[in-house]
Amino acid sequence: MALDPQIANILKFLADVGGPAISSGTAEQARAGFRAGTVGVRNVAALAQVRSVSDITVPGADGERAARVYRPDVDGPVPTMVFFHGGGFVIGDIETHDDQARLICRDGEMVVVSVDYRLAPEHPFPAGYEDCLAATRWAAANIDTLGGDAGRLVVGGDSAGGNLAANVALACRGEGPALAAQFLIYPGLDFTEDADYPSRVENAEGYFLTAEDMLWFRDQYLPAGLDPASPGLSPAALADLTGLPPAIIGVGEFDPLRDEDLAYGKALADAGVAVVVRRYDGLIHGFFGFTQLSAAATDAASDMIRLLRELLEGSVPTG
Repeated sequence: MALDPQIANILKFLADVGGPAISSGTAEQARAGFRAGTVGVRNVAALAQVRSVSDITVPGADGERAARVYRPDVDGPVPTMVFFHGGGFVIGDIETHDDQARLICRDGEMVVVSVDYRLAPEHPFPAGYEDCLAATRWAAANIDTLGGDAGRLVVGGDSAGGNLAANVALACRGEGPALAAQFLIYPGLDFTEDADYPSRVENAEGYFLTAEDMLWFRDQYLPAGLDPASPGLSPAALADLTGLPPAIIGVGEFDPLRDEDLAYGKALADAGVAVVVRRYDGLIHGFFGFTQLSAAATDAASDMIRLLRELLEGSVPTG
């Protein structure tokens, strides 16, 4: 299918503006550029409206971490999602993903706890992953003051955050707490060097996330000499995926991560895990953050949230 016209316009604008590649600068420069391209251009009036937003701290693996709690405009016990932002484990924060957390909160009718985990290269793996796991356990222990429904605790995230959510789900499989679902938005799932996914070649350039970006992020996050198949890193490289919570996985047609996400969905299904996988034609990596600019991106994000709601309401996701 052809690239969505509105997404094509975004890519053209980014190409016309130019600027250095992420990999050509420092982590701080990359963070500033990402914030300028998200928070700096956001239409605040168009943000999803929720009942309340509050900034708190939650336990990380090495001290308190900032977090933001979004509450939906509904009464009674609701699900709770612990949300991990994307950004290659190097960039992004709770501000750059405020719009995404709001959208999930409003349309999913759930409390969202967005976690500001530690970033590489200052804090390489396993720092961020351990922060996310600690925050998830905190949410489970404090569910009465969050969504109030202990049976509907979810982990979710986009891109690197999707990787973190998938790895937290794996850790919780053996150690708890029990999770009702994992919400994986175009997650990166395989750091192994022999990974062979055609989409990484087909979509290596020109579709927002590039192959060069991915290598740079990987080099910042992984300590030298670490086996990329180590626990907490590459869910797609694991042989045993049994016993995991149900998963919703969404990825764009023109995303370099497309094929590993589709393969992971199949591997989950083969392991007996309930999973719904969506490939959204015409879309690119990052579409969940483009809902103010693309109707197709809005439709895809809405579809993913609908699927999660159906799952948490006890019905089989449809459509």
